[in-house]
Amino acid sequence: MQIISTAAHADAAAYLAALAFAERRALHSFFDQHVIEEEPGRYIAIDEGDYDALPMRLIDRVVYTVPGRMSDEF
Repeated sequence: MQIISTAAHADAAAYLAALAFAERRALHSFFDQHVIEEEPGRYIAIDEGDYDALPMRLIDRVVYTVPGRMSDEF
């Protein structure tokens, strides 16, 4: 059996980890959760509510957005 670890696999794992974090956090937030590529192969999730308005340097690096899922309607 041969196991091949590639940079693409590591990139995908980092992205999926940040995406999972954003999905979990969105369940309990009124604000959108953004997955941002900090540098090649490194992703973080941020809450839009942590910032007044997202600076352009962050907007340019957003790769996925999870809408906030909390609602005041009930």
